[in-house]
Amino acid sequence: MATVKFEKATRTYPGGTTPAVDSIDLEIADGEFLVLVGPSGCGKSTTLRMLAGLEEINGGKVYIGDRDVTNIPPKDRDIAMVFQNYALYPHMTVAENMGFALKIAGVAKEERAARVLDAAKLLDLEPYLNRKPKALSGGQRQRVAMGRAIVRQPQVFLMDEPLSNLDAKLRVQTRTQIASLQRRLGVTTVYVTHDQVEAMTMGDRVAVLKDGVLQQVATPRELYEAPKNVFVAGFIGSPAMNLLDAEIVDGGVKFGNTVVSIPSNILSKTKAKKVTLGIRPENIDVSNSKGISVEIDVVEELGSDGYLYGRAKLDGGEIELVARVDGRDHPHKGETVFLNPEGGIMHIFDVETGERLN
Repeated sequence: MATVKFEKATRTYPGGTTPAVDSIDLEIADGEFLVLVGPSGCGKSTTLRMLAGLEEINGGKVYIGDRDVTNIPPKDRDIAMVFQNYALYPHMTVAENMGFALKIAGVAKEERAARVLDAAKLLDLEPYLNRKPKALSGGQRQRVAMGRAIVRQPQVFLMDEPLSNLDAKLRVQTRTQIASLQRRLGVTTVYVTHDQVEAMTMGDRVAVLKDGVLQQVATPRELYEAPKNVFVAGFIGSPAMNLLDAEIVDGGVKFGNTVVSIPSNILSKTKAKKVTLGIRPENIDVSNSKGISVEIDVVEELGSDGYLYGRAKLDGGEIELVARVDGRDHPHKGETVFLNPEGGIMHIFDVETGERLN
């Protein structure tokens, strides 16, 4: 087990004009489960592959423990990687797949069998050790891929979207198993996903990337309650945070037919005449007369809760807004209601830089 450190690590692909990963600084504690999350093409898999030694580093350094591994080949980095496509050998049994890396490394047959059996017990794979991958479900194959990583007893686990080929129910089940397993093993783990729900439910900390630049690294709760900028605010949370530009007026900002109070010391941090307001769907009240007028397009019913999706005309344009409503007692599509922030729980961002003000 070991710490991991990226020091101004940069990767620019041949022929590229901008870095795929741009001067990333990131420290991962010993035994920590860190999730790299962001939209497609943001550089998260490239970052993981730089750590694995599968991508050249054009600038900066990468450390595993106290060792600079920037120019060390993958096989000497003491890492184990789990891919999204399982990468199992079809002609080998589960036991042979799990023990193959140990066989190549020259580990004795008895020790190899013992380590494979230990991993199989952890992953509930004992009944399947003599089966071939084609006789397993997607979830079982992914557990075999996990087992192959575990038997190597590496310093760091690297996981590149390992659940993306599973159906929705199995994803939820398997991500719980992976998080629980990582806690038991205590191995430093770097996990890549584009699914922010997966990131929020699994990681000790979450690193959010956009266009190769690290935006924020924090606990899931910190990311949710204090996003550093507009991008993080809009990316983290499901449904996404409502973001809209509001004019600064005496006493606060204009919000439809009302004024929402915001302390002057916050608004004085910007020279612009507007700010960007961020309001979570659960922090919006539905009323008959106060706030922004919204025409409801659809109400998503989820049992005890529901989500109201609607359109509002604002500054000559149209914006979409989402509010959480009671799952049983709520307005219906086609109706017009007013939405207003509840209890002043808002996130305020500079309209020009996108940086958080409050």
